[in-house]
Amino acid sequence: MKNVISTTLKAGVAALVLVSASGCVSQKYVDEIKATADKAVQDAAAAKAAADAAASAAQSAKSSADSAQSAANQALQAAQASQACCDATNEKIDRAFKKSVSK
Repeated sequence: MKNVISTTLKAGVAALVLVSASGCVSQKYVDEIKATADKAVQDAAAAKAAADAAASAAQSAKSSADSAQSAANQALQAAQASQACCDATNEKIDRAFKKSVSK
């Protein structure tokens, strides 16, 4: 994007210099070239603002995704701990049942 803007500005300046050097430049033509250069600068500023906004949105999305991943990891750990507790409880019940049956 910078290269396009830079090239456009350079072309505009070069055209202005060539036309000025030839001596037969109307003020209207100079004003048109200046307007084109001004528009290119405004377009570049708008593109930069849009890029900055997109970067900010991407950073916000990354932060949200990181938070969601952290919450998912905590939920997984809690589920694994709960399953381990459930398995241990089932083993105790099985041992108690086997013990009562064997008497």
